[in-house]
This record gives sequence, C-alpha cells and structure tokens, in this order.
Amino acid sequence: YSSCSHGAGRSMSRTIAKQSITNEQHKKDMGNCIGKTSRDVIDESKSAYQDIDAVMAAQSDLVEIVHTLQEMVSIKG
Repeated sequence: YSSCSHGAGRSMSRTIAKQSITNEQHKKDMGNCIGKTSRDVIDESKSAYQDIDAVMAAQSDLVEIVHTLQEMVSIKG
C-alpha cells in the first residue's frame, strides 16, 4: 500500500517516562524545538520514543523515504 509508520512509537510508558527521564535529559531532547520543558510534559520527551531512523530503516522495503520532518514546536498541556 506504499504506507509506513506515522511516527516512532513509544519505547516506554508515560508513567515510566515520568519516573526515569530527568528535566536535563528532556531539555536536551528538545534541542532547538520550542515548547514546555517542565515535569508535566516530560512523558513526551524524545527519550520516551523509539529511534525514528531505526523504525524507518526497518520498513525501508515498504516505502522510499523522500522527506524527513524536523520538529519545530511541541505543544502539550
């Protein structure tokens, strides 16, 4: 169907993410992305998700990757 995953998918639950990801790690994960870095949104940190490059490589036989999006803003809460 020329279709693939729309995202990386979680590697840890929201609860585990809130327990294990530090504020410093979350701020590092945000990089240049604009958004909140407080504890109440830490479960959306990149560290809580699988590596998107590995996910896309695993489905390279399904689709041709022509664009890679880069997050610029994160809005939650």
